[in-house]
Amino acid sequence: MADLINLRQAKKARERAGKRAAGEENAARFGRSKAERTRERAEADKARADLDAHRREPE
Repeated sequence: MADLINLRQAKKARERAGKRAAGEENAARFGRSKAERTRERAEADKARADLDAHRREPE
């Protein structure tokens, strides 16, 4: 005999799992501290300035 499944509860559980996965993905993508963001921005600015310093002809 098969197990009985409440379809409403199964649907809600599936939706919760999907929302949790989306939330974890967003946390991994955007969940950085302010210090990490400023450090990355400073590194990018420094790299851009170093590259611009090696130009042969100014724009």
